[in-house]
Amino acid sequence: MSAPEVLLATCALVPDGETDGHLLVDALAERGVSAAWAVWDDPAVDWAAVRLVAVRSTWDYHRRLAPFLAWARDLPAPLLNGVETFAWNADKGYLEQLADLVPTVPSRRVDDAGLVAALQRAVADYGTAVIKPATGAGGHGVCVIERWDDPRLIDLAAGPWILQPLVGSIRTHGESSVYVLDGVAVGQVDKHPGADDVRVHGAHGGRSEVVALDEERARLAVEAVAAVAELLGTAPAYARIDQLRWEDRWCVSEVELIEPGLYLDLLPANADRFAELVVRRLRR
Repeated sequence: MSAPEVLLATCALVPDGETDGHLLVDALAERGVSAAWAVWDDPAVDWAAVRLVAVRSTWDYHRRLAPFLAWARDLPAPLLNGVETFAWNADKGYLEQLADLVPTVPSRRVDDAGLVAALQRAVADYGTAVIKPATGAGGHGVCVIERWDDPRLIDLAAGPWILQPLVGSIRTHGESSVYVLDGVAVGQVDKHPGADDVRVHGAHGGRSEVVALDEERARLAVEAVAAVAELLGTAPAYARIDQLRWEDRWCVSEVELIEPGLYLDLLPANADRFAELVVRRLRR
């Protein structure tokens, strides 16, 4: 059996890819492109035999960042978005850079040496602040504080960290995720936290719903991707731009350029959209 043309990188915990990942394989097959899911650190995978690699559900990368980036750097096949974009995006400190170009939720990157002073300043400035690992995913390690000496901070995940205000609109407007493929906003998923949390991830009681693409949020998402291109000198092929309502306007809360879930169970059209992006890359 010949090797697939495209490998969709995932992790060992989800070897078949994201939920309903078969839709992406099927969408590519409909366009004459063979594809398969492959675990990124599986030594048996022949990455050199394929025409393109698309990172999709490598949801352990934040725990193993150095090996993951080394794998991406050493890939013998072309990689969508590329390792330099991954390395930049893996540290949420990028939000400080983006803030000069697009509306962004206020964010400060801090390390151990400046942690206490930064916590004191954040509580003084915001009243209620959020601290999270600078490299993290899924809402893990997020802590909401009203005191700089909150005893829960003793159990902080390893730093460095990002400090932000608690954006109260998370409980009313929720968080919006807009997908941008080849510079075009193509779909939107809105997410809401559970009753006793501020995290929107399903693992923490959050819920997600597909909504019509909002013009304001779509415009901001496209502007954010253009800002990334300006900063890095290369435009991302795909992005998911997460947004929160802050001070009466939508602001970027995160830019996902490595492995944003496509929510194929809620938004199956994303399979066709992503497949079209892959086909365009293969034709170049």
